Amino acid sequence: MMHLFHLVCEQSSKITTERYSTSFSSAIKLLHNDLRQPIFNIYGFVRFADEIVDTFHEFDKLTLLKEFKQQTYEAIERKISLNPILHSFQATVNRYNIDHELIEAFFRSMEMDLDKKAYDHQGYIDYIYGSAEVVGLMCLYVFCEGDRSLYEQLKNPARSLGAAFQKVNFLRDLKADYNGLDRIYFPGCDFTNFTQCDKSKIEADIQQDFDDAYKGIMQLPVKARFGVYVAYKYYLSLFKRIKQVKPQRILMERIRVPNYRKAAIVVRAGLKNQLGMIG
Repeated sequence: MMHLFHLVCEQSSKITTERYSTSFSSAIKLLHNDLRQPIFNIYGFVRFADEIVDTFHEFDKLTLLKEFKQQTYEAIERKISLNPILHSFQATVNRYNIDHELIEAFFRSMEMDLDKKAYDHQGYIDYIYGSAEVVGLMCLYVFCEGDRSLYEQLKNPARSLGAAFQKVNFLRDLKADYNGLDRIYFPGCDFTNFTQCDKSKIEADIQQDFDDAYKGIMQLPVKARFGVYVAYKYYLSLFKRIKQVKPQRILMERIRVPNYRKAAIVVRAGLKNQLGMIG
């Protein structure tokens, strides 16, 4: 019956991913079957922690996050948890020997979200690392399947991809973060007077992250490359749409990529993959 318990926990992580992010879940399903569930397990864990700091406003967030962190490490040590999300996450951490410092850095960034409303340059770098880059590195442990040399080779591009995704999220969610949560992630920006110059500087930084990440994607193992490439193209498409709109519009609405565009991205990427043009 232990197999059934593992299966139920894994399904919980998979459903969490599918309900919270159709784009990521679609990209994960393009990975080799061996890699899909471990990535679902990572995303489910990250999503639950993020919900604590972003959504549970009527509850004691500090206590909830502290307990979630403690339960995470207990699950990893015991190799079991009655929290299905944490049980599936610990299984992935233990199977792929994911560095616990990445988990610690992630929780540090989540803790910053509890009370920090604005960031200086160093705080911004630290937050991006813990909230996004380490998630890319956790996934890279899975993609490399124990090949530490390959992991070290692709570590910086993986960080760049995580940073690009997060910074695009910041621009996409500017309205909710600034007006709803009173957060300002981008240092030195006055969103009461958000100019095209401000926006262009942010976009140039993001473009550099995308460029650096692409080089690493092309060197990923075949089992991971196509799914990661599609996720990259999803976010690049969103980024291009954001670049086309004026600064004040970003503060008024959440920019999206229509479903038909997402479908077209998968079709074109699939054709490139069949022709051996990816990698």
